[in-house]
Amino acid sequence: MTAVRQQTQGGMSIGSVLDRLRPDFPDITISKIRFLEAEGLISPERTPSGYRRFSITDCERLRFVLTAQRDQYLPLKVIKEQLEAIDSGAAVVGSTDSAPRRPRALTVAPGEVSPEEFRPHREVRISRVDLLARSGTDEPFLAELIRSGLIVPGAAGFFDEDAVTLARTAKAMSGFGLEVRHLRAFKLAADREAGLVAQIAGPVAKGRDAGARDRAEEMVRELAALSLTLHTCLVKAAVRGALDR
Repeated sequence: MTAVRQQTQGGMSIGSVLDRLRPDFPDITISKIRFLEAEGLISPERTPSGYRRFSITDCERLRFVLTAQRDQYLPLKVIKEQLEAIDSGAAVVGSTDSAPRRPRALTVAPGEVSPEEFRPHREVRISRVDLLARSGTDEPFLAELIRSGLIVPGAAGFFDEDAVTLARTAKAMSGFGLEVRHLRAFKLAADREAGLVAQIAGPVAKGRDAGARDRAEEMVRELAALSLTLHTCLVKAAVRGALDR
């Protein structure tokens, strides 16, 4: 099978669209395309038998959406507004800066957190030795973090980038006299927030309509971003007068 299937009369099949987009977006799937259609970002034509037929314009709109998500960390509602501007003639497809931007580090800086911060990154396998070296922690401290459930190694005993950030952060907090047992409160709060998000998004993921899983994942990212923003605001408000107590 060639890299790009031949375009059939009346438009391209969804498989042809995948072949066009995968060189630049390896993670694109049929369910993702159906999800974006369900969200109103594309509107491919349908044959009398119900099959989707995509035009070149549909492909360019998909490329616009995927590029904005990957390079600019934009939520779908913002991308949809941009596409509506394109449809009205106020902008053109391709006006999004296609140059990759360096990913932002997840921080608790003022302002809203983008849902794209919670999109899964490429899987990495970090050994225990590398984790210790990169985080500046020692073996006893790491072992305590693992025993407390703050860091959970993978099935093969490897770690990811989040584990490095967490270990480094916990080490910095220990410099203020906080022990690992004190950090359990943060873990319990995070588990409660994750449980609440799961209660909301879980039923959506079990839906039988096209793109249900992708819709649920998008919902999880948006809720997680809102949760982190809310948490940051609440902590700021709570500690603002801490020295006056």
